[in-house]
Amino acid sequence: MNNEGAKRLKEVIKMSVFVKFETPKELSDKAYSLAEAARDGGKIKKGTNEVTKAVERGDAAMVIMAVDVDPPEILAHMPALCDERNVPYVYVPSKAELGNAIGLEKPTASIAITDVGRGKALCDEIAAAVKSLKN
Repeated sequence: MNNEGAKRLKEVIKMSVFVKFETPKELSDKAYSLAEAARDGGKIKKGTNEVTKAVERGDAAMVIMAVDVDPPEILAHMPALCDERNVPYVYVPSKAELGNAIGLEKPTASIAITDVGRGKALCDEIAAAVKSLKN
């Protein structure tokens, strides 16, 4: 990502009402990898409505949200819901890249991983890193 892109991303993060902590690039890259692993050997719910249902039903092992959603209110409820249900969540910079990670040609604002498949260790690692970022 060039300087202009990084600057724009920081502006988007500041504007987004649902972003509770800044995710380092290394962690967001791991989140994309986890999404790919779940796509290949696990189960995923995509789109904010499906993700909300998965969290409410207790089916979500991890939620991944893109910070470049517009309007940001689409995901405004998600961090509080995840915290209430003890579901770990992480932010990634791009909804287009998140969609690509799960095999979609269209962008997606959020995904819930309901079965991590072979990505269990990576999921646990991300959850621990996010927990330390939130404290």
